[in-house]
Amino acid sequence: MRSTPSALLSQSVPRYTSYPTAPHFHAGIDCETARRWLGDLPREEPVSLYVHIPYCDRLCWFCACHTKQTRQYAPVAAYLEALLCEVATIGRLIKAPVKAIHFGGGSPTMLTPEDMKRLGEALKGAFDCAPDLSLSVEMDPNDMDEARFDALAEISMSRASLGIQDFDPVVQKTINRIQSLEDTAWVVEGVRARGARSVNFDLLYGLPHQTVAGVGTTIRQALSLKPDRLALFGYAHVPWFKKHQTMIDEASLPDAAARLAQAEEARRIILAAGYRAIGIDHFALPADNMAIAAENGRLRRNFQGYTDDSCDSLIGLGSSSISQLPQGYLQTMPATGEYMRLVPAGGLATVRGTALNDDDHARGWVIERLMCDFGFDGQEVTRRFGANGQAIFQTANVLAIGNDLGFRRRGDRFELDPESAHRTARLVAAEFDAYLGTGAARHSVAM
Repeated sequence: MRSTPSALLSQSVPRYTSYPTAPHFHAGIDCETARRWLGDLPREEPVSLYVHIPYCDRLCWFCACHTKQTRQYAPVAAYLEALLCEVATIGRLIKAPVKAIHFGGGSPTMLTPEDMKRLGEALKGAFDCAPDLSLSVEMDPNDMDEARFDALAEISMSRASLGIQDFDPVVQKTINRIQSLEDTAWVVEGVRARGARSVNFDLLYGLPHQTVAGVGTTIRQALSLKPDRLALFGYAHVPWFKKHQTMIDEASLPDAAARLAQAEEARRIILAAGYRAIGIDHFALPADNMAIAAENGRLRRNFQGYTDDSCDSLIGLGSSSISQLPQGYLQTMPATGEYMRLVPAGGLATVRGTALNDDDHARGWVIERLMCDFGFDGQEVTRRFGANGQAIFQTANVLAIGNDLGFRRRGDRFELDPESAHRTARLVAAEFDAYLGTGAARHSVAM
């Protein structure tokens, strides 16, 4: 590859929160497959749950999540009834202990305090939850009030995740996300006062009207609240996938060089504040479980991004949710109305997915190690995966001989240059993706 660094980082590649990636899922995986796979999960192997609430009371124009805006609570209440049916159904199918639960969206904090408690109690009643269960919740500070704080404490929330994106009023207005530093601080104080052990923030660079100086200011403001973890994502402008992103004027978006400068300035400030770099876009205080997992080679990556969760199975509940199982991936019906029609009376709503073959397992392992550890042991991949691993070993050997990505072989280990790995890991991972380029999928830029 002889492209300039900026051209390399402008390439469109997957974020590799799965392998194969979601655009390669297909309709050949159905509800019957889902029942069989879930029922075959080992009783002794812990699992994690992801619970999707696909509603917001305002639509942020930068967002690429599966969600919809509603100013009425009735659709949310109706959806919750269907979700509780699915919880009961899947609770009957699996007997494995549950180690972690994550509420995502959308805005899970749109739920009323009473419904938050109903959902928490239903999950703990349907599944064998571990005594040290981790319960994390994505929050919109604009939803929060004292009753919601108390409800989340009652269901034993242990980690709060807050989207910040940027504190600059001009940027916030442009992306339709108004959220002050003071409101954010009030939420952080509220969850910590009620026992939350960890608080993490999501921040973005590459947004309309962002500047290097402005991103730096937002990072310093966020750090003043002493989060345990931060995620620093590049804004993915995908208006062909999320039509509301057409509300953002593309002329106001920073170019590739400006995006890179913003990301590097944010990274510099965060590291100077004593945080450890985790993978390509996360940071954590040294005592945080994620930092410890990264240091010990136990960092994982799934549809929620980087995690210290060691479970091999992540079960998705709710419309559009994705389950990651040893046998493959399952995705639930994205359309909420159809989802609500399918799940009552013991039904499932699986509409697509993919079964994993031996080559998928091998390539998926290598891609996850590249994304988490910025390298992998060539002998280990051969030991683990036999002929499939040997083929990957040969691919890595060829790639390591002269490339612009800083990917080199050192003894039996293949590694990325530690100084640039956070920028190039996705590009190197793409070299091991047998599906990339075989469909019509479009992806966000690498940096």
